[in-house]
Amino acid sequence: MDWRTETDLLGEHRLSTDCLWGVHTARAQMNFQVTDLRTSHDLVCAMAMVKKAACQANHELGYLPDETAGPITQACDDVIDGKLSDAFILDALQGGAGTSTNMNVNEVVANRALAIRGLPPGSYDAIHPLEHVNLHQSTNDVFPTAVKIAAISLVRELSTRIAGLQDSCQRREKAFAEIVKMGRTELQPAVPITLGVEFGAFAEAFSRDRWRAFKCEERLRLVNLGGTAVGTGLTAPRSYIFLVIEKLRDVTGLGLSRGENTVDQTANADAFVEVSGTVNAFATNLLKICGDLRLLHAAGEIRLPAVQAGSSIMPGKVNPVILECAMQTAIKAKANNGIVSECASRGSLQINEFLPLLAHALLESLSMLGKVGTMLAEHVDGIEADPARCMARLVACPTLATALLPELGYDRVSELLKAFAVTDQPDLREFLVEELGAETVDRHLNPQALTSLGYRD
Repeated sequence: MDWRTETDLLGEHRLSTDCLWGVHTARAQMNFQVTDLRTSHDLVCAMAMVKKAACQANHELGYLPDETAGPITQACDDVIDGKLSDAFILDALQGGAGTSTNMNVNEVVANRALAIRGLPPGSYDAIHPLEHVNLHQSTNDVFPTAVKIAAISLVRELSTRIAGLQDSCQRREKAFAEIVKMGRTELQPAVPITLGVEFGAFAEAFSRDRWRAFKCEERLRLVNLGGTAVGTGLTAPRSYIFLVIEKLRDVTGLGLSRGENTVDQTANADAFVEVSGTVNAFATNLLKICGDLRLLHAAGEIRLPAVQAGSSIMPGKVNPVILECAMQTAIKAKANNGIVSECASRGSLQINEFLPLLAHALLESLSMLGKVGTMLAEHVDGIEADPARCMARLVACPTLATALLPELGYDRVSELLKAFAVTDQPDLREFLVEELGAETVDRHLNPQALTSLGYRD
């Protein structure tokens, strides 16, 4: 193997000749070997978009010549297209507020740009990772800007996938609209409801999640690019600071704008906490609704699609594994929400040095829950009802008589239920017909009367 030598403030370091990263990435790789998780692909792509926008602005303003800007732009496109994924080798957990990842991107883009010009990696006199690729930038404005770009993309995808889940629940709502069953409070029989209305409530909860995901993008559109180290823009020309945002909008296709107070945007990460809170709300609804679906399945009122064998020892056993996977993902996302909040609160003075962990947790949650939304939507579409089981449970339940309260009163209904309790009849409705007559029972215990909003006075 042939080698090249690069130098930084700590001294020399040897790298293979064709290696796309450089000395800064190599040292970071040695320093941070904590997890087996690399920096998010979405985040790396977003950083390449920032580099591309900065290159275009610097080129237009005359700070980069054609022979430098062209290859850098092309190299950024290669990163965005995923062609150089193997060159981004760093652990997602790292010290330095994202500096190591920024260096990794700078070096890979520079060395790829050199290759485009027909020069070997490390020929930094021609294209330099810091002097050219990172020109007029700091990790402290590049990294948080890139996190927001990546998060916007994933938030949009999450919103779309939640919409699909909402649609699936609404289809079940329509399909089950005429199936009357017993509602439950505190896991005990309460009063009648339709299975369709139950799924309609699921759909409504997901509709709020969809709306929250759509709206939280607004919190991510303000970026601090151009603020450099602490938000004051030191070392960056004013013309660049204004132009780079325009270029970033063009590169990303997003409605981004520079925050009015870039010192604030650099120092404070509460926007990410707000977005994570939206994700947490969806995770909360997922946990609750998946738990409800498991209960309905266990009660035999619905049948979940069988997707795989459930036991290595019990033949024929099938478990609600899709729901369990969704619930575990939601639990992980809720844990990540705590991480995002904690990391945001741990920033000090002018920057937040815990952004790498914050970014990993937030982007992971957005990605995971988006995939779960689609997985669960497909599962919900396959749910079937058991109308006979729903009706059998309904007519055997004493609380069905609650519907008679407006006409008979609490005491009279209680007397009827005491009498029913000492009979051998399994069907409360038939007993009530014998006691009250079919006309009275039909008037109060028909599906429309049982499930409509209130009673006609």
